Order: sequence, then C-alpha cells, then structure tokens
Amino acid sequence: MAETKEIKTELKENKMGTMEVNKLLLSMSLPMMISMLVQALYNIVDSIFVSRVNEYAVRAVSLAFPVQSLMIAIGVGTAVGINALLSRSLGEKDFEKVNRTAENGVFLAVICYLLFLAAGFTIVRPFMESQTDIPEVRAYGISYLTICCTCSIGMFLQIVFERLLQATGKTFHTMITQGIGAIVNIILDPIMIFGLFGFPRMEAAGAAVATVSGQIVAAIVAIIFHFRFNDEVRMKLKGFRPRLQVIGQIYAVGAPSIVMQAIGSVMTYSINLILAAYGVAQTVFGLYFKLQSFIFMPVFGLNNGMVPIIAFNYGAGNKERVIKTMKQSILYAVSIMFVGLLIMELFPDKLLGLFNATSELLKVGIPALRTICLSFIFAGFCIVVCSVFQALGNGVYSMIVSIARQLVVLIPVAYLLSLTGNVNNIWWAFPVAELMSVFMCSYFLARIYKKVIRNI
Repeated sequence: MAETKEIKTELKENKMGTMEVNKLLLSMSLPMMISMLVQALYNIVDSIFVSRVNEYAVRAVSLAFPVQSLMIAIGVGTAVGINALLSRSLGEKDFEKVNRTAENGVFLAVICYLLFLAAGFTIVRPFMESQTDIPEVRAYGISYLTICCTCSIGMFLQIVFERLLQATGKTFHTMITQGIGAIVNIILDPIMIFGLFGFPRMEAAGAAVATVSGQIVAAIVAIIFHFRFNDEVRMKLKGFRPRLQVIGQIYAVGAPSIVMQAIGSVMTYSINLILAAYGVAQTVFGLYFKLQSFIFMPVFGLNNGMVPIIAFNYGAGNKERVIKTMKQSILYAVSIMFVGLLIMELFPDKLLGLFNATSELLKVGIPALRTICLSFIFAGFCIVVCSVFQALGNGVYSMIVSIARQLVVLIPVAYLLSLTGNVNNIWWAFPVAELMSVFMCSYFLARIYKKVIRNI
C-alpha cells in the first residue's frame, strides 16, 4: 500500500516537475477555465431570469453582491492558502504536512460558514437598507441575501475540496463538480423564481434557493471525488484537533488574498452608494459585474492552474519552470482580456439586452460598459502577477496593490467624478485605477524576482 502511494506521488511529481510547461499549464488550467466559464454562465442566467420579474428584483440582486463577494473572498482566500501550502508540501515531499493541511482546511471551511450563518440573521437587513430607500428593492434583497448567507455551507465546502483536488492536479474532477453545480442551478432557477411544476413563485428568493442548491450538490460531489480519487491527500477527521501552526501558514498566504478580495466588496458597496443618486446606474453596475465575470472567470481558472505549478516548482527549486509558467500565464491572460474588451466595445447593447434592458438602462449602460472595459488588458496582467506573488508566499504584495487600486484610487476618483453630475464620467475611475495597478505590479514583480525567483 505504501509502495503504491509512493508510485502515485512520483507520477505526480513527474507531471508537475517535468512535463513541458505550456502543455502542463493548459492541462491544469483548461478544465478550470471551462468550469469557471460555466459558473459565470449560471451567474448571468440568474440575473437573466430575475430581470424577467422586474427591474427592482435585478437591482436587489445587484446590491446583494458585496456580501456574496465577501463570502467568496473568505472562502477562496482560505483555499488559496490551503492550495499553496499543500502544493509546496507535495513538492518538498512532506506528506505528513500535506494531510494536516487538508484536515485543517476542512475545519476552516466550517468556521467560515458559521460566521456567515450568524451574519444572515444580523446584518442583512441593515446592509440592504443602507443602499436604497425603495421598499420593493429592500424586500427582494433581504430575502435573497438571507438565504445565500444562512445556506452557504455548500459553497465553503465546495471551494475547499475542489482546491484539494486542484493541488494534486485533478482539475478535470473540479470541472465536473462545478459543472454539475451549475446545471442544478440553471435548472432550478426558472422553477423556483416563477413557481413552475407546483413550486411556489419565489421571485428573487427563488434565485437564491437555486444558487445554494447547486453549491450543496457540487460540494457533495467534490467530497466524493476527493475520498475516492485523491490518494495523495489522506485525511483522518476522527480525533481531529486544529493545528494553529498549520492554520497560521495557511493564512500567511490566504489572508492577503482574503483582504485583497474583501476590498472588492468594500469597493462595490461604496460605488453603489455613489451611484444611488443616479437610480438605474446601480442596476447597470450590477449587470456589468455579471457580464465581466464571463471574461474574468477564465483568467481566474488560468490562475488556479498556474498557482500549484509555480508553488510546486518553487518548493522543488526549479527556477526555470517558475519563470516560464509565469510568462505563459501572462500571455494567455492578456489575450483573453483583449477578446473581452472587443466584445464589450462592439456589442454593449446586445449584452445588456440579455437582461430585458429598458431604454433608460441602455442609455446609461452602453457608455458604462465601453468605458470600464478599457481596463481589461491591464487587469489581465495584474491578476496573474498578483497570483504569482501568492504562489511564492508573498501575498502581501497582492494585498498592497489591491488596497491602492480600489481604496486609494478607484473610490476617491469615482466620488470626485460624481461631483460633475454626469454619471458617464464616473466609469472612467476604473481604467485609471487599473493603470495605476500595472505600475505597482511591475515594481513588486521586479522586487520579488531579485529577492526570491533569482535565488531559487
């Protein structure tokens, strides 16, 4: 049995340490890119169905996004730390640490859920009431967000178990889990929202039920795949005790990622407050985030394939493969974002038309999409470089860039532009902030090359 495990581990090392870098990156990333495209698709489908209820319902879902984004930030940030530590431990052949990392990762997923279970009963109402004084929007938002928070156990477990599979190269399995979750969500959306087949009409709350149902099913499938196929990682939950040292190492990488993504929630909430004076602009901003996820998600999938490769080869002391993986990832990310820029510049009316857009929404939304998407190419470079920082154990650089871009530049610039009284001017804050982050990422990349990469 021990010999079989050693052989499987050696095969894993051969793949991560010797396979041609471009082929390895694509084999690791493409399943994740496809699965994240599917995720982005069902996020868009959610809003498409909700937009058929009325504009207030889709605005409520948009205003709920900062809290959903915060949940994802904490779940994914924790998983980034788990993934990086686990991959590095595999590269160092420290299998005891691999197992302890996985066990503590599952424990942290449960703790994260309990935090948002409490939040669902305490902060949802004041959060929604702070963004709008329209009773219908408040009612839709409270029912939708309460369900998303109190039933989020599936999301946290899904994220962690998928990262355990990714860290050992089983990205095809994660594509299946995410695909199944998306299919469940898409099937349940019209049923729960409009009350088909004898189910009650739940409107916005129905979209939330469909979302959490998909997450729970995906989590169950991910858990089954892990215990059946993930032989490199062995968990013994019986008699488990939290290991503070392991948790500390997970969050040494994961905490900056959480802060970085959580800042996005603060940014979104702040921009919604700035846009409150412009009515339908809040809806436009929410729809933009749904649409841009279809472009950004493949880049995040690319990152998920890249991080374990860089972390593994960093642990194994292979500088050349670390550099080549980084360069290839930047090339692919910038190319994807360029395609996204062209789509938003050429077809903004068609994209917004998916959401039953009114003439008023189109008037505000078309210039918004065409302006914000100018930041896409810059964003592709920055996303990859910030993930490189995390894979090399320097996630604090990513956090600094994110804070500077969103809190120091984006929000203040958006507020100042709002004083002009023209909502179209506000959207220019996005490319301005992204351009600034390019300079910061380039500076930190030069530093990490001198201090870390060059010395591998």
